[in-house]
Amino acid sequence: MTERFSRFRPHPWHGLSAGAHAPGVVEAYIEITPFDVVKYEIDKRTGYLRVDRPQRTSATPPTLYGFIPRTFCGPRVAKLSPGAPRGDGDPMDICVISERPIAKSEVLLSARVLGGLRMLDAGEADDKIVAVLESDTIWSSARELSDLPRALIDRLRHYFETYKLTPAQSSPVSIAAVYDAEQACTVIAAAMADYAEEFPGEP
Repeated sequence: MTERFSRFRPHPWHGLSAGAHAPGVVEAYIEITPFDVVKYEIDKRTGYLRVDRPQRTSATPPTLYGFIPRTFCGPRVAKLSPGAPRGDGDPMDICVISERPIAKSEVLLSARVLGGLRMLDAGEADDKIVAVLESDTIWSSARELSDLPRALIDRLRHYFETYKLTPAQSSPVSIAAVYDAEQACTVIAAAMADYAEEFPGEP
């Protein structure tokens, strides 16, 4: 049977799937790469990438960075983050590790979830899921964050703790904990449930 396709590009947040095997293996839409000195972010209205800001420090993202479609950081996600009165209202962020350099953004990939960073941004829950490219031959055996070099997790923590720094001001970001794959899957499932409640009319 011939698969039918829409004539129109689906919205990356609402028109794509989190993946048939979510939350353990998810689809990720990549917004920025480790080579980007400008932060790009999905425009929620149009689905195109918008220039958010130049990177504020000399650091660039240590990994591919994007989000999981059809997720939403709402009350369920906030409940999993002690001290957060609410989620940040964005799709769930994901950092994807690939042994081979991927220099192009606005791509889709399958990612195996290994864990995450419990992050607060201005008091709101803004977790960062950490995953590896599902088809990556070097990282094919990784199942938990402990299977990755500690230096890589330290780089991710440092990047997010400093990426919003401005002169003479303290960072609004704090990372309360680093968690394992089981907890990461719980956070993603909560974000999928938050999305279904926030956008009940989406197909």
